[in-house]
Amino acid sequence: MSNVTLPIGGRPFAVSCADGEESHIEMLGRMIDERARKIGGQQNETRMLLFAALMLADELHDAHNVAPPPMQTAAPAGDQAAEADHRITQRVNALAERIEKLATALEQGPVSA
Repeated sequence: MSNVTLPIGGRPFAVSCADGEESHIEMLGRMIDERARKIGGQQNETRMLLFAALMLADELHDAHNVAPPPMQTAAPAGDQAAEADHRITQRVNALAERIEKLATALEQGPVSA
């Protein structure tokens, strides 16, 4: 397990992550910080993070709505379809776990200097 400190909205947040995930978590932190800085420092910490999350969710929603439909390909047969479904389920579960860990870390509040 590794720890990274994410400066978001001018405040440091310590986040634990799996070894090797540090640069990815830092990139996500920069995305959140960019939105938080657009909001400004007048908000309390919770509201700042809420609005930053809403801005990111809105951008993601827009991206999904303008994305071209996936290319039509022949459906995998039998075992291949089950394996594809299993891989997708694993990936979704891994992403959900990462989001939960980030949320938990953010709820713990800022790191004391």
